[in-house]
Amino acid sequence: MTTPKIELKNVHKAFGPKKVLQGVDLAVDKGESMVIIGGSGTGKSVTIKSVLGIITPDSGEILIDGKPQGRDRDAFLAQFGMLFQGGALFDSLTVWQNVAFRLLRGSLKKPKAEAREIAIEKLRRVGLKPDVADLFPAELSGGMQKRVGLARAIAAEPDIIFFDEPTTGLDPIMSGVINELIREIVVEMGATAMTITHDMSSVRAIADKVAMIHEGVVQWSGPISQLETSGDPYLDQFLHGRAEGPIEAVR
Repeated sequence: MTTPKIELKNVHKAFGPKKVLQGVDLAVDKGESMVIIGGSGTGKSVTIKSVLGIITPDSGEILIDGKPQGRDRDAFLAQFGMLFQGGALFDSLTVWQNVAFRLLRGSLKKPKAEAREIAIEKLRRVGLKPDVADLFPAELSGGMQKRVGLARAIAAEPDIIFFDEPTTGLDPIMSGVINELIREIVVEMGATAMTITHDMSSVRAIADKVAMIHEGVVQWSGPISQLETSGDPYLDQFLHGRAEGPIEAVR
């Protein structure tokens, strides 16, 4: 058996009396695209933040390549890239400076000219022309901002990429473009991907495997090919948006 790229073992996290993660077990193999689905407040974002070390679990283990997070925080984070919900670009920086943000500081620091060259190459990869590089985020459409965020996520050639609601706020056509780009880039780079989303078109476009989190545990996990035939009543209700079922709607 190969060692998973990312593995969570019985991970628990509570915020005061609110128990968010209540024993998450999840394994993501190297080069695999795992999409995590579930209702709002079920623990999807907390799961990703725990893997990144932004949140410290109360108990359980999180392993990367079979090892716990090391003491060298910069080296640990250098493995990751992330496309944030809404893009999360820095308004005061130009597009290329946003893309090259990690390449201009810290352990990955490169000369400014080299960082700019890499940024422009990554912008080309996501379908943006070099003349976009010196614009500011406010001068871009929502779809272009999302592409810039994707270029930033891959700028440092990370082993693992996280996607947080990658198509939020985009129209169906642009959502399809972003989903296709994500899939192409993850495959090209051989990266391991973890995505959280409510958008089932994204799930079907970019997932190798799917995990559904409900009430702080992985309710179901399996290959995308089994999504519609899982037989799991929680997953079935979520996929079809039914009001009736084991998941109680908050009224």
